[in-house]
Formats: sequence, C-alpha cells, structure tokens
Amino acid sequence: MIEDNIINKEENERTVLVGLSTRAQDETRTAEYLDELAFLAETAGAEPVARFTQKLDFPNPRTYVGTGKLDEIREYVEENEIGLVIFDDELSSKQVANIEKELKVKILDRTSLILDIFAKRAQTATARTQVELAQYQYLLPRLTRMWTHLERQRGGIGMRGPGETQIETDRRIILDKIARLKQELVAIDKQKVVQRKNRGKLTRVALVGYTNVGKSTLMNLLSKSDVFAENKLFATLDTTVRKVVIENLPFLLSDTVGFIRKLPTQLVDSFKSTLDEVRESDVIVHVVDISHPNFEEQIEVVNKTLTEVCGASDKPMIMVFNKIDAFTYTPKDPDDLTPMTRENIPLDELRRTWMARMDNNCVFISARERVNIDELKTMLYRKALEIHTTRFPYNDFLYQKYDDDTEV
Repeated sequence: MIEDNIINKEENERTVLVGLSTRAQDETRTAEYLDELAFLAETAGAEPVARFTQKLDFPNPRTYVGTGKLDEIREYVEENEIGLVIFDDELSSKQVANIEKELKVKILDRTSLILDIFAKRAQTATARTQVELAQYQYLLPRLTRMWTHLERQRGGIGMRGPGETQIETDRRIILDKIARLKQELVAIDKQKVVQRKNRGKLTRVALVGYTNVGKSTLMNLLSKSDVFAENKLFATLDTTVRKVVIENLPFLLSDTVGFIRKLPTQLVDSFKSTLDEVRESDVIVHVVDISHPNFEEQIEVVNKTLTEVCGASDKPMIMVFNKIDAFTYTPKDPDDLTPMTRENIPLDELRRTWMARMDNNCVFISARERVNIDELKTMLYRKALEIHTTRFPYNDFLYQKYDDDTEV
C-alpha cells in the first residue's frame, strides 16, 4: 500500500483544520463539517488543536483560502509546532504545492485523510486491494508536485526510455498498478457473485447508514456474532454476512461500510463489490444515530448514495433510529420565536413524525442498551416473511432449525 501522507498514530501528530464558508455552505454547516473532520483526524491518530475558517464566494484556486488567512495559519503553525494541516475539501495538486510552499508542513485534504483511515482499517485482502486502488487513483493526477521513487517497486532496469522524465516513468508505473488492481478486483467480484449464488434464495437484509451510527453493534446483537465495533469512523470496511433466525425464519444479514459526506469518488468506484451486497439485498435496514444533531442530513447523504451509487432506492426499507439512550433535547422557551431545531424537539414527537412519514416502517431503539430490540425483530420477521413466502410458497423448510451463529 502507498505509505505517503500516513499519519503516525503513536505520535498523535498535532494538526490544524481549515474550512471555508461559501455560497453553497453557510457558517453553521462549515462548523459541522469541521466537527466531522476533527473526528476523522482523531480516528487517524492526529490531535486537532485549532481551526481556521474563512468566508469566500468560492475557494481560492491557488491556495484554497486567501493570502491573509494563509499567513495567519502560517504564523500559528510556526508558533505552536504544528506538523500537519488538514483541509476540509479536496485540493488540487497546484493548491497542495502552493500551500506546502507557504506553510512548510505536511498538507492533507479530506479525501487523503479518509483514504488514510481506510488504509489503516483494511484487514482482508479484498479491502486492501480496494483501498490501494483508490489511493493510486487519487495519487495519479497529483504526480506533478511529488518527488517519487516508485520505480523501486518494479526495478529500474529497462523501465526508462530515452529522454523519459521521472514523472512520466512514475505515471506509467502507477497506471500499470491501477490496471493490475482493477483486474484483481474483477476476479474478486466474480468470487463474490459465486458466493452470493451459493447462498440460495434466502432473504437478504442489508444494514446501511452513515458511519459510526451503530450498525456493527446492531449486527452483533441480531446475529449473536462478534463483528468489530468501535466508536470511531469507518470501524468496519469489510462486508460481513451472517445468518439470522427469528422465530425459525432464516435470512441473511449483511453489515456494510458506512457512508459519509464528501465520500471520495475513488472509494466509491473501488468498493463496488462491497456495495453489491446492498444492490442485491431484498430489504434495506437504514440505521440512523438519532442523538446526532444533524441526523436528517446524514439520512439524505445515505439516501443519495443508495440512489446514485447502489441503485437501491426502490427496495423495501426499515428506518432504525438508534442511540435513543443518548438522545437529549432542551424544551423551547414559549417566547422564543426562532425556528425549531432538533435540540428543541422531544423524542416522542420525532417518533410520531417519522412513523407517519415512513408508514410505520421505522423503530426507535438502543442497540447498546437493548431497548425495543424485540420490536425491531418483529418488523424484520414480517418483511423477511413477505419475501420468503413468495419464494417458498409451501414453506417447506420454514420450521427447520438453524444454527444462529452460522457464518455465510
């Protein structure tokens, strides 16, 4: 895997975060994005110590922020021994080169930070291949600012033609690697297709949701398995599939990678085989962190991804509002004329609103505290039974016993 721009987790590298408020993104949303960027940085092992924001109509094509703001950041970096600056949007190679020249520290953007986290989290050969492909696709257009020695990975003899420059050599090497990785992923996709066919006609249920909403915790609870779960972004990369039995009705439950705002297109492309679990599912369980102040925007991000990437917007869906044990609200002062916010709405009112909006296909739970899990199981049973009876009209094996812990 590419090791460039990797954050050393053991050092807890002190970092500064930078974001913009633009015509398309107001100051409130910028603050929310920087909160998420800080969580991403902490997940990668960095220590965010300061934030800088600027209001511009659009990013400066040369340095992302204005020259005055860049000088302000440079002064802070020099005075506080900062070794890393992370920008909330994807930067061009020109922007990175100019910013590095001014700040003289390592520069990451949101995309490279997410790729770094994925590289750390990848455990299986499939995930590592997917992440490596995404890294090279991100690196390719940025070669102009880099002094690389990629030829060492393939040997230098016979690799350079007459008059060929270093960057041309590196570009050709990376293109070759991308082609090889794509071939490996094609083979992986074929294996996944065979595996899915071998599962027979069992109903398939896919857990989807924004990252860190509790999908893996819920997976462990329903399947009685031990899928890795942690209070960090992208704790799970590899799709895990388990057989679940509710009232003697078996179905397959899959836990997928979490979505996020500004998800790098390179990751979407390379994680196609992972998202195929969602495409081929019969029922989607959309898990939402109801305690998050912007959970409705997270729902929109997931729904947009399901529509544009997975092509799964028309599938039956159950909305699972998780973490009700962490939900808090502050009653609004009757004399306050400002619009209602999530913080002012009680849980019971949200429950009634979403139950009506989803035609009663939603449930409010706490996976950690095991609250309302039986209600969720009843909803899953009904959805799975509807599909099961269309495939097995005589219920030939409906009453057979199944091992709850069987791994598929």
